[in-house]
Amino acid sequence: MRNPDSLSPKTNEDTAAGLGFALTAYGLWGFLPLYMKVLAHIPAAEVVVHRVLWSVPIAAVVLVVLGRTNTLREALRNPRMLAMGCVTAALISLNWGVYVWAITSGNALDAALGYYINPLFSIFLAAVVLREKLSRAQLVALLLAAGAVLVLTLDAGGVPWAALVLTITWGLYALCKKSLPIGPNQGFLLEVLILLVPALGYLGYLTVTGASHFDLAFTRDTWLLIGCGAVTAVPLLIYANAAKRLRLSTIGILQYIAPTMIFLIAVFVFEEPFGQARMIAFPMIWAALVIYTMSILRQMRQPKAAE
Repeated sequence: MRNPDSLSPKTNEDTAAGLGFALTAYGLWGFLPLYMKVLAHIPAAEVVVHRVLWSVPIAAVVLVVLGRTNTLREALRNPRMLAMGCVTAALISLNWGVYVWAITSGNALDAALGYYINPLFSIFLAAVVLREKLSRAQLVALLLAAGAVLVLTLDAGGVPWAALVLTITWGLYALCKKSLPIGPNQGFLLEVLILLVPALGYLGYLTVTGASHFDLAFTRDTWLLIGCGAVTAVPLLIYANAAKRLRLSTIGILQYIAPTMIFLIAVFVFEEPFGQARMIAFPMIWAALVIYTMSILRQMRQPKAAE
């Protein structure tokens, strides 16, 4: 789903262009399950391989056009930055894999749940890792989210692991990206370049064993797998431009668009079961997000009041 290291806009004002970019990016992410569902007959690991493989040329062309390849070269020569890139690359690849599995295996509601919980998990990480003090509203929101996960766990007899893995990997990815001192476009290309080696290795294995769905005769599956690059890279690159033109608080509110669209598609298009436990858990999550959003809006008003 979005690239968190671009969450610090250069301006403290919202712009119409920024809003347009953000709505486009979140809309594309929201419709992404429809594309991934068409690939349901292909193993998630193979889909991730092609998300990596075909993202490389798109991200590379963007950097060349923007003339920002110098910082990428520096990153590739810097062992510490390269190691940090390996960590973020590992986290994003795991996130992609679980997301694809969730959508294609009939668990899209878990994907929606994971991305709904994500901002609340980021609050938790800020408190635990960065020692930021939680407000009362944030604490209530966290408790509601934890309660929702507990309801789903008790109902299923096990934790909703797909939702939690999506939440944890994206939250840690966001945290680690803050330590990667290069721009969002360069950072994304660095990550997919790091992942390119294992991706090509696995693709070679699939080809040799006859398990690959990629055919040089350019069948329907081949074109769909090539398209994985566009549906992966384009929303991230659009989002990077949005984040530069919107306030952090505005991004924080708009981020609910994608999981809401995933939720609606899961229920009304994929017709996934929405049982009693989810009827309890999802409203708890939504209530937590309302409380969290109200706390953001309250913080936005405070500086104005101080003036």
